[in-house]
Amino acid sequence: MAVTFGKAASAPAAAASGATRASGAPLATLVPADWRRALSAEIAAPSFQNLNTFIDQESQRANVFPPRAQIFAALKRTPLKNVKVVIVGQDPYFKKGEANGLSFSVGRGQPIPPSLKNIFAGLNADTGVPVPTTGDLGSWADNGVLLLNTVLTVTEGHANSHQGKGWEPFTEAVLKKVNEQQGPVVFVCFGKQATKMVKRLIDPTKHTQLDLVHPSPVAGNTFVAEVKREKPFTRVNQILTAAGRQPVKWAIP
Repeated sequence: MAVTFGKAASAPAAAASGATRASGAPLATLVPADWRRALSAEIAAPSFQNLNTFIDQESQRANVFPPRAQIFAALKRTPLKNVKVVIVGQDPYFKKGEANGLSFSVGRGQPIPPSLKNIFAGLNADTGVPVPTTGDLGSWADNGVLLLNTVLTVTEGHANSHQGKGWEPFTEAVLKKVNEQQGPVVFVCFGKQATKMVKRLIDPTKHTQLDLVHPSPVAGNTFVAEVKREKPFTRVNQILTAAGRQPVKWAIP
């Protein structure tokens, strides 16, 4: 089932965290074991091998975010069997110290980016949860929310610089594996890019897709108003509890 709240709008990708400089461990070895088994065919594909080569070469000449150890943080923090919600982002923040491998998230102590401020404002308007003082969404990830960007790395200062380099087939494979789970899983899509990708890949008879405008500053007021009106965070937990699944704890400690 797909639910579209208002008209989804594309948005510029935001900014990113610590850097990968110089090649390191092969990407395949950084994927957590449960996901590596599930994604074995995609990891063995030429596109993934080419991606590994590109990341190594790019890291020799520039800073690549997030740090190599955090590239697959979303998969590490949310095992496949635990996924109950997916929030799809675009690519990591491209400023030093920001990206931590979770879509829309930044590390503790980092300033909260405008898009995430709007998400928090919408969350408060929807649920009454206090506006968090940290932009670290790790507690959501630990609670079964897969915070997945469609592209998992970026070159410092250059938004969307790693699009078309091999990440999209990999992240599509991730979404397909989530789709195979019994669920139900709720896919929350902010903006056109996420909406289009998820709509192609999931079975609406098993799972639910909630579509909203992107929370970027370009549409920030529209986003908050839409969330206040449509209550997607509340809706996520209604869907989960109706299916006998534990609701998400949206409050961030």
